Amino acid sequence: MASSVNVLTIAGSDPSGGAGIQADLKTFSALGAYGTSVITALTAQNTQGVRGVYPIPADFIRAQLETLMDDVELDAVKIGMVASRDVAEVIKEVLEKHRPRWIVLDPVMVAKSGDILVDDAGIRAVRDILVPLADMITPNLPEAAVLLDTGSPESLDAMEAMLPGLTRLGAPYVVLKGGHLRGETCPDLLATPDSHEWLPASRIQTDNLHGTGCALSSAMTACLARLPVGASGAEVVAAITEAKRWLHEALEASGRLSVGKGRGPVHHFHAWW
Repeated sequence: MASSVNVLTIAGSDPSGGAGIQADLKTFSALGAYGTSVITALTAQNTQGVRGVYPIPADFIRAQLETLMDDVELDAVKIGMVASRDVAEVIKEVLEKHRPRWIVLDPVMVAKSGDILVDDAGIRAVRDILVPLADMITPNLPEAAVLLDTGSPESLDAMEAMLPGLTRLGAPYVVLKGGHLRGETCPDLLATPDSHEWLPASRIQTDNLHGTGCALSSAMTACLARLPVGASGAEVVAAITEAKRWLHEALEASGRLSVGKGRGPVHHFHAWW
């Protein structure tokens, strides 16, 4: 593996530090990658909810991206919530010009409450512009349902039935996250260019779930960035498995933190303190 890798998160800011840019940078650091960031929105939020969002204009997002990528060679990029077509087109244009080895898209569209976070134009922008740009997408079940304009699955069979539709959207790798299913386990489903397989996981009983999707996609980005050029499919699966194991341990250790009065964050630096 490379001795030093640089990764980028393109996402919104979370003042409470449990999600968004702040959580991504913590995750990158915990997994041995140097993190950089481009902010797409400022938010007023805490562990109890979001009170306000201030989108950054697309032209300034372009300026952030181009200034960074003119100087820093990036091995991987993670894209979080993108709410407008203008921003999606800017990200696509700049990343095609400065193509990193890996682009991971976490299509953040649905809040924990079930509320849709972006309008129809934003959904189409993510589906039509960013998914085909990505090497890997990491939707949870409600987000996958939004991408495919269908109901959210409630069983493993229904979850598996979604996979062909997701792969047809254009990303070579799909990690369909099963955390919204009920039961003692919450397996994820991985589609590769050649096959698909289940990635088992036990469910941790905790309310500290703020930013888990951000942390997992960022962990996958960091682990993929550390792979050698031309990595095999087995190495990609191993990187995804490493990221999942890290998040599992971060969730298990989340009770050691005391942050806020709502859903707390995972313990990104559980291996350190």
